[in-house]
Amino acid sequence: MLDDPVLLARIQFAANISFHILFPAISMGLAWMLLYFRWRGLRSGQRVWDQAYAYWVKIFALTFAMGVVSGITMSFQFGTNWPGFMEKAGNVAGPLLGYEVLSAFFLEASFLGIMLFGRDRVSPRMHLTATLLVAVGTTLSAFWILSLNSWMQTPAGYRLENGVVMVESWRAVIFNPSFPYRLVHMLLASFLTCAFLVAGVSAWRLRSGVGGPGTIKVLRTGLLLAAVAAPLQVFTGDLHGLNTLEHQPAKVAAMEAVWETQRGVPFTLVAWPDEEARRNRLAVEIPYAASLILTHDAQGEVRGLNEFPGEHPPVAAVFWSFRVMLGIGTLMLLVSWWGAWQTRAGRAPAPALLLALSWMTFSGWVAVLAGWYVSEIGRQPWIVQGVLRVADVAADHPPATVATTLFGYVLLYLLLLAAYIGALRHLALKPAASLGERSPDPYPNAMSGA
Repeated sequence: MLDDPVLLARIQFAANISFHILFPAISMGLAWMLLYFRWRGLRSGQRVWDQAYAYWVKIFALTFAMGVVSGITMSFQFGTNWPGFMEKAGNVAGPLLGYEVLSAFFLEASFLGIMLFGRDRVSPRMHLTATLLVAVGTTLSAFWILSLNSWMQTPAGYRLENGVVMVESWRAVIFNPSFPYRLVHMLLASFLTCAFLVAGVSAWRLRSGVGGPGTIKVLRTGLLLAAVAAPLQVFTGDLHGLNTLEHQPAKVAAMEAVWETQRGVPFTLVAWPDEEARRNRLAVEIPYAASLILTHDAQGEVRGLNEFPGEHPPVAAVFWSFRVMLGIGTLMLLVSWWGAWQTRAGRAPAPALLLALSWMTFSGWVAVLAGWYVSEIGRQPWIVQGVLRVADVAADHPPATVATTLFGYVLLYLLLLAAYIGALRHLALKPAASLGERSPDPYPNAMSGA
């Protein structure tokens, strides 16, 4: 592995994107939640919503900054490790990345200062508008980035001239076949990540005895958002799966570890895919379930990996990433519904619920990373599906150079991630009084027995 510069470059880019995606996954959803807090505060006149806004906007600012800085590294690597990609597909990638900067990043940057520092300097309506525009900017950013990524998965609206991609229709490029499903899927993933972060931090505060009068309200807001977003994510994921089966059957075959084309395919709960033997070892299966889920027909046909010799992704990584994503998503659905029911009508959350939410604070990160690995590893060996191979666009760097920079990136990212989580913990454990809240939490018994 250490002698393969292409594999090292892939791992380096994976490390960069894994670190970067953690922060937009929070900031996109949190921007809209902050808008809700600000609107509730203005509409109801209840001070707890203003306090919730003032508390969570600090976390948003930190998260937004981390996302911006790590995103710059992503763009930088297009030139250092993947020059062939920009040479051959830059006519698509360059403008889409430029649109993201012009229409999304400029919008966020223009109004972020008002959102963070202008609450006492501009009118409440203007401050609410600034918060709205920042939230719109984060969503626009996802729109353009996911448009490019989706085009790499399901390219459309292009022609090849001497191996270079030329655009024939920007409408077809932007709104390529998988784009609507990927956009909605990612936005819902961001809402779920944000919801469990908010609920989890609130649970930390309650269990530590530092929550204020708004902590229960904020926790329930996170639970309700998750309770709505989770089933919507299941529905969207089903549509996304149908689209992937149509346009990227090799990825679906790897997700399910299906080796031979067949009908009535079972869903494999757990197994060890053996690529050398072209079979699954120690498999636990549910008969017909994969065909039913993927084609909505218990006897539906699913193409096997053996139909794609040399053109299918690494099976074990995609197979297990998909199951991690499904497992965490199912847990999110169950816990959010349990929490929404348990805290109905202003009831105090039970100690068991607070403990569960504390443990699931960063569950959204795990699900997002697993889903992203399914999407990106599942596209291998292509960087643009059916058009450009990864090996054909990588820079010809010495393996030692790539390995050294990979080690540096990973070490730096681990330190930054530890610092970020440490800052969240510091904020989570701040007493209510230090945040300007007037009274102790009205639910002191919620911490008993935790």
